[in-house]
Amino acid sequence: MAASALKYKHIALIGKYHVASASMRETLLDLSHYLSGLGADVALDAESAGNLGAKDLTGHTTLSLTQIGQQCDLALVVGGDGTMLGIGRQLAPYGIPLVGINHGRLGFITDIALDAYKTALAPILRGEHEQEQRALMQAQVMRDGVSVFDALALNDVVINRGAGSGMVELRVEIDGRFVANQRADGLIIASPTGSTAYALSAGGPIMHPDLKGWVMVPIAPHTLSNRPLALSDTAQIAIELVAGREASANFDMQNLASLLIGDRILVSRSEYAATFLHPKGWSYYDTLRRKLHWNEGTV
Repeated sequence: MAASALKYKHIALIGKYHVASASMRETLLDLSHYLSGLGADVALDAESAGNLGAKDLTGHTTLSLTQIGQQCDLALVVGGDGTMLGIGRQLAPYGIPLVGINHGRLGFITDIALDAYKTALAPILRGEHEQEQRALMQAQVMRDGVSVFDALALNDVVINRGAGSGMVELRVEIDGRFVANQRADGLIIASPTGSTAYALSAGGPIMHPDLKGWVMVPIAPHTLSNRPLALSDTAQIAIELVAGREASANFDMQNLASLLIGDRILVSRSEYAATFLHPKGWSYYDTLRRKLHWNEGTV
């Protein structure tokens, strides 16, 4: 393929962090050769190169994630959904589209199979693809009126009880109005992306990514009438820790390990969204059917 045929010419390769495996190194090396053969200008994420000791890839430019966001047309993320969550949060402010190649297990958002990437990538690089945007959450922990933790989340915001303690009590407000005091093991605020993660395990609904909403899901609530609640993603959510020891807040994989009584967790829609590219004809429902094993053996 001539370079002139490529819509995306400057492409970043990002591998699964903290996994110094021969398999990941070989995958990145194969991908770099394949992309170069198509006429793309390939850059390697500097942290991936450092963690993987990818000396065979030193012929390529290495860039930080900030530089990738500023300079590249497209980022190929090789790993599992956790890898894509982390990269998606960090690159969302730059608007760079992401393509996920599954080197993990489930692969809800890293949806291109590792053994089929050559078939899938060439049309995508020519601009023949499906595109979607996934909204991010902006969350922070307020303590005595001061922000002590602030982060983006693509999946969910979770308040959990301590490992050795009982239930937490949480006061929930939406758009400044009191909704409920909840006693439970915790509470999940999930985006449509996160609706297939922890929220699903806790009994929440699956939300199509096009929906402009969040879902609030209690974890093992004391009151059986305390059910998952669908919310507009324009809602301003405030959750106050009323009672409970050793409670924690998690924003995707980012953790504040010790909440104090009176801490308020504020959640709202971020101004940023992650842009994902999929092969032409991709369907979210096909993904659900394959990953959740619905009606296996039938089409």
